[in-house]
Amino acid sequence: MLARWSDEVMEPLTRDDPERTWQGRFVPIAGHEGYEFGWALEFDKVHARKGLLKHLESLPWPHPHTVQILLRDQDDDCFGMWMFQEGRLVEVALARTERFHQPAPPDDDSEPDPGVLLRTDQETALPEQTPEARRDTRSPW
Repeated sequence: MLARWSDEVMEPLTRDDPERTWQGRFVPIAGHEGYEFGWALEFDKVHARKGLLKHLESLPWPHPHTVQILLRDQDDDCFGMWMFQEGRLVEVALARTERFHQPAPPDDDSEPDPGVLLRTDQETALPEQTPEARRDTRSPW
């Protein structure tokens, strides 16, 4: 995660908090001249990340236009990027990539699936894309 001049906003997220819907804590990535410009977090399990983006959207960012969140699931070819657009964190389309989705499960008993982010400029065959109307609309993050 990158966000300029956001040390105060991020400080509580560098500590464990059992009240959050997501688990873990961010670790500062050292910048220059003693301030942090980025933070990293690794999730062990899918359910540990639930609600992360919604929580980050709710924070008082001093410069939301500088917030960039890079997320990568184990099967993704590369990181996807989320940025603020109209007050919401949305995935930004990256050149030569596409997120492929599975059909939505029949009920909400299973965790939301983010799909898989694949490079489209490789020589391997890409999976068939699920039509948007059949995808899971719940946020996996």
